[in-house]
Amino acid sequence: MKNDTSFIDFENSIGPWLGRTVKLIDYVLQEAFAINNIDLTKEQMVVLKKLHDNDGLNQNELAFLTLRNKSSLTRLLTKMENKKYILRKQSDKDKRVKNIFLTSLGKEVFTKSKPVIKEMLTKIETSISNEEKEFMINTLKKIQRNFNTKIESF
Repeated sequence: MKNDTSFIDFENSIGPWLGRTVKLIDYVLQEAFAINNIDLTKEQMVVLKKLHDNDGLNQNELAFLTLRNKSSLTRLLTKMENKKYILRKQSDKDKRVKNIFLTSLGKEVFTKSKPVIKEMLTKIETSISNEEKEFMINTLKKIQRNFNTKIESF
């Protein structure tokens, strides 16, 4: 017989539903990028968006804004640099700091990805009222606060 403390009701818990939804969105977005001949991952798109909003961020700032640790961000940036989407430049003020800049190709790819992202967001919100959307966003913010994590809006 199972001890009551070991039972977890996954079907009626928020966590697994969030996880499934995120995986589904990631998969569909990756497929949409492929269909539209956009060589981009969701993680790369997030970096392009942050740099589009504030070009020249240093790696520490970018790691914080994208919720990535420094080593995984470095690997991601290396891939993006190899694709010629970004350029890393040593800071004039501190030689240990690298600032990240969008290249013209990076700007072009981000611009090309925007209609795909807009279509994805529209699909996600289909049949969801503004009230439901607002409630869901507020609920997700509460979940984030439960982890005492400051999450920057995307």
